[in-house]
Parts: sequence; C-alpha cells; structure tokens
Amino acid sequence: MVDAPPPAPTRTVRGRVSSPRVVVTRELPDATMDRLEALFDARNNRDDAAMGRDALSTAMATCDVLVPTVTDVIDRALIRGAGDRLGLIANFGAGVNHIDLRAARERGIVVTNTPGVLTEDTADMVMALIVSVPRRLAEGEKLVRSGRWSGWSPGGMLGHRVGGKALGIVGMGRIGQAVARRARAFGLSIHYHNRRRLPDVVEAELTATWHLDLDAMLGAVDVLTLHTPLNDDSRDLIDARRIALLRPHAYVINAGRGGVLDERALVDALEAGRLAGAGLDVWEHEPRIDPRLLALPNVVMTPHMGSATYEGRIATGDKVIANIRAWADGHRPPDQVLDGWV
Repeated sequence: MVDAPPPAPTRTVRGRVSSPRVVVTRELPDATMDRLEALFDARNNRDDAAMGRDALSTAMATCDVLVPTVTDVIDRALIRGAGDRLGLIANFGAGVNHIDLRAARERGIVVTNTPGVLTEDTADMVMALIVSVPRRLAEGEKLVRSGRWSGWSPGGMLGHRVGGKALGIVGMGRIGQAVARRARAFGLSIHYHNRRRLPDVVEAELTATWHLDLDAMLGAVDVLTLHTPLNDDSRDLIDARRIALLRPHAYVINAGRGGVLDERALVDALEAGRLAGAGLDVWEHEPRIDPRLLALPNVVMTPHMGSATYEGRIATGDKVIANIRAWADGHRPPDQVLDGWV
C-alpha cells in the first residue's frame, strides 16, 4: 500500500523538486532500492510481484516519480488519472512499449528509459540461441537428463554448424551491432535490414551487407534474428507472408520484442516443416505460451532472460537514479524518451 501523500514539494525552478516522492512498482536489486531510499523519499515495492492496477493508480496519484518495469501497463487512463505532482516516469528498462508516450506528453510528464546497459547481455543470449538451435543443445540436454542416452554414435544428435551461414539482422541498433560482432567470430556472414544504412566505417568493421528490401534479405539468409523496437510499424513485421520467404532450412531467433513476430504463423511453419527451428526468449502474450510451441523439439525457449545478469540489473538501476536526480535538479534527464522539455 502507498501511504497518504505528504504536502506537495516546492518546485523552485523548472522541473526542480526537493525530496521527490518516488514509487517503485517492482522489487529491484537491493543496492538500487537502498540508494533510492537514501537519496529520495522512496517507497519501494519489496515484493517480487507486479502492482495491480488499483495500486498503480494510487501510486500515480501520490508520487512525483514513478519507476515502473515492463510488467506495468501505464496506459492513457492511468496517466489521465495521475496526480498533478507526477512529473517523471523513470522506466526500469530500455523498452517503453508499455507506457502511453503520447498521453504522457499531453500531461507534461517526462518519460525516461535505460538504453545501452543491457546491450552486451542481450547479445550474448542471442548468440547462445543462434548456436543452440542448429546444434540441438536443448534436445541433447533433455536426452541426457531423461536417462535414455545410450552413448555416442556417428549419427547421434546431428545438427548443423553455424560457421559459413548467413545471418540476417532486422534492426541494426546497439544490440543488432553487438550480435553482428559476435556472429562474425563464429564465421557467419552479416546481412541486415534497417531504416537507415549504417555509416561506411561501421559496415566495414562488421563486414555487413545492407538490404533496403527486407523481403529480399529474408530469402538470402540461413538465420534470422529480430532487434527492432515494437511499434505500429513493426507489429507482426515477420508475419506469415514473410515467414514463407525464408528457406526451409532457416532458423528464426527472437530475443527482442514478442509482438514483432507472428507466433501463430511461426508455429504453422514449424509444424509444416517449412522452417528448421526457432529460438525464443520473448513472447507475444507472455507469460502465456502457445502450447503447440511447447510440443516442438526444434524450438529452444527461455523465460525472457536475455538481460538477466546481476551486472545488468545494477547498471539499469544506476541509470534510473541518474535520470531521477537530473530531473529533480531541474535538468533534462540524460535518457529522456520524449523530445523537448514538456
């Protein structure tokens, strides 16, 4: 429960707030919560459970700063019902699809995120999936645990090497480029589709080939990995039509955003043998997973753990705190999502 609000703090300059009340919606690393309590009038949710909608509404009516996570849907209705004192939504994480940015802008609420700190962790996970699916690592691990493994044989657990294959990257931002660097070390050639072409020097470093036409790239790659933000333009970007453009021996990897990939179309293709396999760390309706996926042996599934490292979580908390401090001091936060001071 969130306590009744104290008297509204004095805003002495544009955006400046003395001792802002901060409400954190989800349990964060102890070091982050302890620092928040030391620096601000912070109310941490120390239970590892998401706040309900009523609790979110109460928090937003009584705080200066809300620190939500990806599990909190901060929609237009909640933002419209927020108290006048709410001036900052300091998201714990890079993605902000769960926050209605337009509604926040209309209310003059600044939104920040935490870009960059999870790049290497997520890229590691993507590379692990790129290796795991063709090499059938999850199947092999399950076989050993089952007690049915009868020993090595020349034809046992045959998979496919990744070296020499073509990797297609959709979205060549920080994470896409970090994946490309890892993939080069494994001997994959790099192809990418992006709204804007990378500078020549970056393309040369990555030995990457830009494809203006996504459809044309899909038919030329052996592994496809998705790293585009989720928005109206990218939702179901890889749909049934585009999945059909992939060759039957291709693999699909998604550790970006669940809604970018049409899961139903993916399952249909996998069941029909029109794709070789998939590696998924994010889901269209998580934590709900299509039961047909669970039955497929050629799909490696992980529970949205691409950024789940101690180091990454601490670094994310540090960015949240830096954004709050800048805002409370009357400065533009370093990771403001909306353009301009509103």
